[in-house]
Amino acid sequence: MRIAQKTYYALRALLELARRRGDGPISIAAIGHAEDIPPQFLQVIMRELRQGGFVDSRRGKDGGYLLSREPEGLSMGEVIRFLEGDVAPVDLQHDQHPVFRPTWLAAQDTINSLYDGVSFQELIDRDRQLQDNFLPDYVI
Repeated sequence: MRIAQKTYYALRALLELARRRGDGPISIAAIGHAEDIPPQFLQVIMRELRQGGFVDSRRGKDGGYLLSREPEGLSMGEVIRFLEGDVAPVDLQHDQHPVFRPTWLAAQDTINSLYDGVSFQELIDRDRQLQDNFLPDYVI
């Protein structure tokens, strides 16, 4: 049930676009720098996200990527399933012990519900809260 590095990078790239929504197109270099993602790998990821309808791209000098939907309308679950397929604790098609199947299905449903319940707006809000909690206080 581990999320692939590529999927984690995709989630982070989308979070960066969600944070900067309204700033215009964001370049691969800017996203990669902000999230410490190798640019060559990020190009491949962004192409897939564009094909999946998660981002739009703009060409040219001021080109880059934009989130294609509002952050509150995009969930982690959608992105994870797009890149990895169904999240399951085991390969259910090849499970030879049906006694475990109800447990595996319950675990799969719980995980998918959790991921589906987290929007990118919620991630932005969490990020802001964390930033606020870690602001240095120079009052003497």
